[in-house]
Amino acid sequence: MDANYNHYGWDKEKLFSGVYNGNVGRYVAKIIYEVAERFDFEVVELAVMPDHVHMFVSAVPHIAPAKLIQTVKSITTREVFKRFPSIKRHLWGGALWERGYFVMSSGVDTTDEMIRQYIKEQRKPNEANDQPNLFG
Repeated sequence: MDANYNHYGWDKEKLFSGVYNGNVGRYVAKIIYEVAERFDFEVVELAVMPDHVHMFVSAVPHIAPAKLIQTVKSITTREVFKRFPSIKRHLWGGALWERGYFVMSSGVDTTDEMIRQYIKEQRKPNEANDQPNLFG
């Protein structure tokens, strides 16, 4: 079956301090991979940074990009708050993610490989928290 490839980007809610570093960032990545498996899409590339997330996914055409990102953001929010309940007091208004997101499909002018490379370049070695092999 054909698949659509989309690059998503979204910002984390403004914080008093860097609560997304380390364990929380790795946990967000873990949940994103679990959501992908559960909802039948593939995370091709992922960068969970201290202030934003980049995700390049392959999904069947009947999964609307808006529905996919809504699912990812809502489930990661619920699971992070369940695992790290004290994080809410560090957030403005108790929201994990900023409203809105960016989405762009790959195509002739912007290839899958260009998007993958862009996301890889967004990672800063000491800041990215997105490698699945970091989970216990």
